[in-house]
Amino acid sequence: MGVVIRLATEADLAGLRDIERAAGRAFADIGMAAIAADEPPTLEVLRHYRRNGRAWVYLRTAPVAYLLARWADGAVHVEQVSVHPDQAGHGIGRALIEHVAGWARERGARALTLTTFAEVAWNAPYYERRCGFRRLRDDELGPELRDIRAAEAGHGLDRWPRVAMRRDLEP
Repeated sequence: MGVVIRLATEADLAGLRDIERAAGRAFADIGMAAIAADEPPTLEVLRHYRRNGRAWVYLRTAPVAYLLARWADGAVHVEQVSVHPDQAGHGIGRALIEHVAGWARERGARALTLTTFAEVAWNAPYYERRCGFRRLRDDELGPELRDIRAAEAGHGLDRWPRVAMRRDLEP
């Protein structure tokens, strides 16, 4: 079976929460236990993304990864991308990002954005090396991306260095 990326269905949603919990456990190993213990998005939040056509899954026999996106400052913002650790290292996260980049291009987006941990190997360094993102300076953030960062800070994520990133999309 080839790569299957599709929009999430209602039946997928509980499993996405399990993927998130499993993926989060890796943070405990690097001294970020609070991140590992953080609850995944609620079913209602996941339903919101699904209803709006902005929740994708990567399938083997069942979903093993997912990506949630929203619009922010004229770009498609990758809100969350999570890969089950049993499937890590196979380019699944990158495949989801490429899929969403194509979706964003078709809808006229100028870029993809995301926010992530600056010093976690599978976060900002990965997005730079493997996915074509660059770190944004504070003066490059639009108002919606600033709001996203403020919400993250309010949730306590800024206890560790975080960064906003952007990948420009060719028309």
